[in-house]
Amino acid sequence: MSLCAECFNNGDHTGHDFNMFRSQAGGACDCGDGNVMRASGFCSRHRLKTGENVPSVPRDLLLMSEMVLPRFIITIIQYLRDGYTEPESAADRDLQKVLQQLDLHISFLEELTKMGGAMRTVLTKILTNQQTFKELSMGQEENVYAKRNYEKYLSALKSSGLVSVEEKGAGAGAGALSLLGNTCSLYCEDQDGLQGVGQRKRVKLSSTTKDPSIMDTLKHKCFLEELLFWTIKYEFPQKMVTFLLNMLPDQDYKITFTKTFVQHYAFIMKTLMKSHESDTMSNRIVHISVQLFSNEELARHVTEECQLLDIMVTVLLYMMESCLIKSELQDEENNRHVVVNCGEALLKNNTYWPLVSDFINILSHQSVAKRFLEDHSLLLLWMSFVSFFQGMNLNKRELNEHVEFESQTYYAAFAAELEACAQPMWGLLTHCKVKETQEYTKTVVRYCLETLQMWFDAIGFVDEPALNQLTFHLPLHRYYAMFLSKGVKCQGLDLDSLLPDQEMLMKIMVHPLQIQASLSEIHSNMWVRNGLQIKGQAMTYVQSHFCNSMIDPDIYLLQVCASRLDPDYFISSVFERFKVVDLLTMASQHQNAVLDSEQERPMLEGALTFLVILCSLRIHLGMSDDEILRAEMVSQLCMNDRTHSSLLDLIPENPNPKSGVVPGSCSFEEMLSAVADFKAPVFEPGGSMQQGMYTPKAEVWENEFDPIMVILRTVYRRDVQSAMDRYAAFLKQSGVHTGNPWPPYKERTPLHPCYRGLVRLLHCKTLHIVIFTLLYKIWMDHQNMSEHVLCMVLYLIELGLDNPVQDDKVEEEPCIEEHCHDSWFPGTSLLSNLHHVINFVRVRVPETAPEVERKREREREREAPASTSSESSTLGQSSRRLTGNWRENLREAQVFSLVAERRRKFQEIINRSNHEASQAVRPKSSSSRWLPPGSPPQLVTEILEIRESMLSLLVKLHQKLSAKQDSLSLSWLAEVDPAHHAHGDGLTAIERILAKAATRSRHSKRCLQEICGKVCSPIPLKKNSPGDKKSMDKDERRQRARERQQKLLAEFASRQKSFMETAMDVESPETDAVMDMGSAEPLDSEVLYDCVICGQSGPSTEDRPTGLVVLLQASSVLGHRCRSDTPKRLPTTDEEHIYPEDTCGATHDVRLSLMQRYFKDSSCLQSVSVGWDGGVYVQTCGHTLHIDCHKSYMESLRNDQVLQGFSVDKGEFTCPLCRQFANSVLPCRPGRGMETGTWHTPSNKSMSTLVKEVEDLQEQLGIFPMESNLSKEMESVIKDIKSTTQKKYMDYGKNPGSPDNDFLFMYSVLELVHRGGNLCSGGASAAAKRSCLNQLFHVLAMHMRLYSIDSAYNPWTRLTQSTCCDDERPEVPMLFRDVPSLLIIFILTMPQPLGKEHFTCVVKVLYSLRYTQALAALSIRFSREERLAWSNTGAAKKNTPNSDKSWESLLGHMISELTKAKDVYDTNSEETLVLSSSVWSPQSIEFSLQQFCLPFLRLSCLLQHHLYGDGLPGCLVEEEFSLLAGCLGLSGSVQCSGASSSAACLEWNLNAFDLISQWCSEVIALSDTPTHDFLASLQSLLGQDPQWAAPRLLHLPDNYNTIFQYYHRKSCTSCGKTPKDPALCLVCGAFVCLKGHCCKQQGVCECVLHSQHCGAATGIFLLINASVIIIIRGHRFCLWGSVYLDAHGEEDRDLRRGKPLYLCEERYRVLEQQWVSHTFDHINKRWGPHYNGL
Repeated sequence: MSLCAECFNNGDHTGHDFNMFRSQAGGACDCGDGNVMRASGFCSRHRLKTGENVPSVPRDLLLMSEMVLPRFIITIIQYLRDGYTEPESAADRDLQKVLQQLDLHISFLEELTKMGGAMRTVLTKILTNQQTFKELSMGQEENVYAKRNYEKYLSALKSSGLVSVEEKGAGAGAGALSLLGNTCSLYCEDQDGLQGVGQRKRVKLSSTTKDPSIMDTLKHKCFLEELLFWTIKYEFPQKMVTFLLNMLPDQDYKITFTKTFVQHYAFIMKTLMKSHESDTMSNRIVHISVQLFSNEELARHVTEECQLLDIMVTVLLYMMESCLIKSELQDEENNRHVVVNCGEALLKNNTYWPLVSDFINILSHQSVAKRFLEDHSLLLLWMSFVSFFQGMNLNKRELNEHVEFESQTYYAAFAAELEACAQPMWGLLTHCKVKETQEYTKTVVRYCLETLQMWFDAIGFVDEPALNQLTFHLPLHRYYAMFLSKGVKCQGLDLDSLLPDQEMLMKIMVHPLQIQASLSEIHSNMWVRNGLQIKGQAMTYVQSHFCNSMIDPDIYLLQVCASRLDPDYFISSVFERFKVVDLLTMASQHQNAVLDSEQERPMLEGALTFLVILCSLRIHLGMSDDEILRAEMVSQLCMNDRTHSSLLDLIPENPNPKSGVVPGSCSFEEMLSAVADFKAPVFEPGGSMQQGMYTPKAEVWENEFDPIMVILRTVYRRDVQSAMDRYAAFLKQSGVHTGNPWPPYKERTPLHPCYRGLVRLLHCKTLHIVIFTLLYKIWMDHQNMSEHVLCMVLYLIELGLDNPVQDDKVEEEPCIEEHCHDSWFPGTSLLSNLHHVINFVRVRVPETAPEVERKREREREREAPASTSSESSTLGQSSRRLTGNWRENLREAQVFSLVAERRRKFQEIINRSNHEASQAVRPKSSSSRWLPPGSPPQLVTEILEIRESMLSLLVKLHQKLSAKQDSLSLSWLAEVDPAHHAHGDGLTAIERILAKAATRSRHSKRCLQEICGKVCSPIPLKKNSPGDKKSMDKDERRQRARERQQKLLAEFASRQKSFMETAMDVESPETDAVMDMGSAEPLDSEVLYDCVICGQSGPSTEDRPTGLVVLLQASSVLGHRCRSDTPKRLPTTDEEHIYPEDTCGATHDVRLSLMQRYFKDSSCLQSVSVGWDGGVYVQTCGHTLHIDCHKSYMESLRNDQVLQGFSVDKGEFTCPLCRQFANSVLPCRPGRGMETGTWHTPSNKSMSTLVKEVEDLQEQLGIFPMESNLSKEMESVIKDIKSTTQKKYMDYGKNPGSPDNDFLFMYSVLELVHRGGNLCSGGASAAAKRSCLNQLFHVLAMHMRLYSIDSAYNPWTRLTQSTCCDDERPEVPMLFRDVPSLLIIFILTMPQPLGKEHFTCVVKVLYSLRYTQALAALSIRFSREERLAWSNTGAAKKNTPNSDKSWESLLGHMISELTKAKDVYDTNSEETLVLSSSVWSPQSIEFSLQQFCLPFLRLSCLLQHHLYGDGLPGCLVEEEFSLLAGCLGLSGSVQCSGASSSAACLEWNLNAFDLISQWCSEVIALSDTPTHDFLASLQSLLGQDPQWAAPRLLHLPDNYNTIFQYYHRKSCTSCGKTPKDPALCLVCGAFVCLKGHCCKQQGVCECVLHSQHCGAATGIFLLINASVIIIIRGHRFCLWGSVYLDAHGEEDRDLRRGKPLYLCEERYRVLEQQWVSHTFDHINKRWGPHYNGL
């Protein structure tokens, strides 16, 4: 069901699951259609009941349209007829031309359909009226054009049938069924020219006349039919499709159109196969058909009336017949079976998909599916269709050289089986769930078996599969398996009634078993010469979308075969298929005819693992749907934590994929919350963002972790290891087990009674012989044994103990069967065979084997060899008796020759059948021993003395694993309890098995006690073989190696820790103390720097300077600050807007331009700071290097061919130590650390002396530095800094003079902003030692030395003396100056290092100015009355002592001074009144004065901290002012109690009132030129406000849909089009085209342009259609991730899943934090160049 966005938003969908998707080809909205959805789900518009009292349309209103429209439609049809030329001659564009001409006509029809029901009724009448069609279609007699037009139409019709007219005569006789027996004649067309080299010849089936009505050419009776015909011919033009779909609300039309569509079905298939654009065409076909066939009523109607099912199956068959080839499976020469060729375009491009999809769609309706299952001839046709896929894409193992060309056809084969065979099968199975449908299942099973039998005959299969061939495609087997499973599970059918005879079962088992063995071969690298694609096939076979249609049915089928066939035969077949029979011998050496030695171990592991899976998997053998879902979920979660969407994707859904409906009562969500915990999305320190994950609960690890299920479901082998590692971590954490655990053993759900026979596998002698042999080999350390082998062997033993055979005799007395095939074990029960002792075994070994050597030694020792070993066990006699009866046994077994033969052969190969040494004759010394070296040694028969039982071997293995002699004492047996040993390693597993054996059988317990008693005595001599010593040494060596490794790891960890402590913490470059520049050294020593390249340590010198690794970046973050704390909202409607005028950057631009209008340029530039927009921000990682080392490092980077994420030519590099991104090196000043002693001596000099000294210092021209390496480097850094920002930010002055102060300012201010804007909260964190301010200051100061300040204009004098100056263009008055800029200018222009007392003096003087400015700004905001009142109060206080330290008197003086100027106050008093609605109290005045001065104090404090190493205080907000004042030494002697008064900090060196008067007079002088706008600007310059809130990104809406709906259709402001990839700037809200060529300027796309303009080359953009954020930084960009996540904490990149997305506040905060702290470059790792193309 699909809804349009409008209907969806107007409906109520709370609690529903839905996905939003962008339809590529339009579509029809189902809202209002009661057949598709319940009326309660309709949107508000469709819910209104219409139809009861709709007035009928007046007849004459429609007359006009009824007259005109038929003519109009025939015009369209004639156009279409005319434009069509036969495909051979027609180029695609000719068709496009015709369609373009018709564009307007069809659009007109489309408009008509939107007029409503009445018009649609008229159209339906016309389109379906046969009479009108007859009259108009042929054309009247006299009209020549119409006649020719009609002939064109007839010739086009000719090729519309499935069989063209000529072919009809030839193949008419044969019926459809001859096809199925594949008995029809095959003839090959030689198409070598077309086929390409090496491909097989195509095969055609000659008898394909099925239902003649389907095959015939089309005949049209009305306009609608011909319109559809042309729509198909022209390959479904979008406009036509939309028109035909828009008509669907009319019921009559819907029925006629559906029938017409079905009638044209074969023709659609033919056109589709010829089409070049089959993809687009497929989508459009499905668009129509899904509307028609999803409606069950309609589908049933068409099935009954038009044979829809017959048509579909026939059309599919016909389609596949076009690409059949001869199968080469089994008997290559005489194979009569045909399969589809997966290399054909039809399969490779999924051209069959629309037809199959329709078929699946109609099978989902119960009424239609029942018809299908009841129609036997249809079922037979379908089986023959499925058999085309049986055995396709055959792989032949390459044995000699690597295959030249790796064909990638395999994916086409898997897709074809899944879509064309498996999905229709799941569709049918959904209707076979209840007892009443038993018959259907029986029918399908019967036809499956018949078709399988035909297939076996056709490929010439007898009993053994062909060597080195593999096909993964056995759809017939899988149909059979799945219907069997459904029949037994849901319909209560008896399994035996559905099974064929034993011989057929043996045949059926062969190919699925072959696949399982081949999987192992592929993983053992035996198919490596076939290339990577064979691995791809093995992975796809078990992959989540395929597994429940492929490997699961295969394993189920094998389980069924195993439960019904002789277990010995089955087990021997398995080992034979896995090619490990030769390995299963007691001898220490053997020869394997088919495997290399390195392949033996993985193949053996594969065989045992397969047996374990076979015996323990219960998916189809009794698990309920809920249990299956739970097991699947647990196995996926155990491999890795999963996101919700990937889990949904990984769990095989049956029946049809992605239906969202999971069978069983328990929903997916409920099950998930039962087995897993949700881990919310987190942020790692490296900045990579995690999605919301689900992780298994602790009790799941404890009780439900099932390694067998994990092995079955892993696509990559590493996932099994990952699951085991996670399991080990859990056990360690919960303290259950600390070592390396083994896969835990899991109890299974009980078997369904039908499959009880499966247990016999575990209780057959063949398996017991194998288990005994393997235990012995592991104990003896034979080659190719592994822990995994032992693990699986123990698993099999335990499965056997847990699943006893039902009909067990009393097992205490070992029964000896008379006619037993072998003399190994007396019975078949595992429990009784466990304690059975085997004494001697006869083996065949190569002559060189140690057994032969040992025997010779023994013979030399005792000259007279005993001819037989004295052995009195009953075993001996029974064996001899058996050997006598061997021939009789053979005679009996004749009936079952296949089994007996295989079994005898198998037993013979394993240890050569007679395992008794009692009658063995010693082999003579072989004469052919002297063979040429290199040929395989001869095999000799040997007798081994074993005298062990499985129990004794288990006990010995326990000792071996624990490396203790008496690891199992007798006391252990007394208190055994199997339940204790759920988790642990091999020891635990063995103990658990022994405990189970002891508790279940008294005999076993007795034997165990004996064994343990014996074992405690010293080990018998014979075991001291060299092999054993080796194993002990091995363990010791292992132990030592482990200790060494631990030691190394510990050392490494401590190194790493110390590195982490000293190196940077990427998250915030300011918070970690790294290098305290020399504060730890003795005071007078020089600062030593470590070069991270050459590793030498030393001071920085003039000749060989050391530099600090820095990153310079232009920034306008501060320019985006606003007055208010709340961020601006992103507009999501047309009414909302963002005004950029109130940002800090904009305000300062206005201020500067105002000043430049009235004042001197040079002084203007000193009076403002322009670092807000495009200032340079400098940051460092704290590592230093020699500048010459850096140059050679850059050279090596330049020659490095590896693709780096940065541009070396632009000077970019990564710090050689911490890999942080950088682009410059800041030279360090040679010399001492901070001369704390001299700087910090408290001076008692008076203020005036200091003022004079400062003035003298400024007069000293900086001694011009010598030309040295250091100074050169400093100049180059300045050049770097200048080039970092953009040109426009530098040319603020009209004469390109010294724009330094533009730069100067930002560093410090930015520092401050990072600290969150004020120093109170966590002032300490602000004390970042990894700051480069100190070095930077020296570089800048050296640069400033070159520009001495003209003494006449030196601001210092105007601050500290009474002066007057006049000039044609005046200087900027002091009250307009930017105080922080002045501070920096002063400090930079004085000789470095500057004494602290002088610094404090400068700060004090500037504080007075700042304070005066504050008073002026405040007075502007008063109303007239308030001004009057305050000036009177001030005048009264003026004469009191300390009046220059009371703000009342100063304010009063200020007001009275400024009132002298005309109109400074009175220009717009109305506005001021509005502003000052609140009354000013003394407290509020004091508060606002403090606030005004705070930014300056913070800055000074920060500078003092960096230059002199003073600590930065942390305090509460209320105390911030007094604390900072104290730090700077401003607080003086007057200290009020409580909050300090701001005026008390003033220290004037002249009379305060005179100085204020002088500063005011500068302003008053200006007011003599009163123009109105000038007065307004005067006020704005005076009333400046230095307080800004911290910069913030825009405030985004919670729901992403709000943004998407508004912006994805919005047109671009610059080009007026709707962008293909719209993007939003999150800093200023601008809407831009990503990659849009329409908005390019000088080859630069809009996003890059905007990032330069808005963020000085840093841009943060949200891509509307992808929900992700990209960051542009200079010439590079990176994908940052998404700040919108779904309900499960996952991103939805490109909106593929279409789930609702919500804003993740934490992520957005992280993004903002990275923007403000300029750390995008460090935290995001995947950068690439954008070449101005974004």
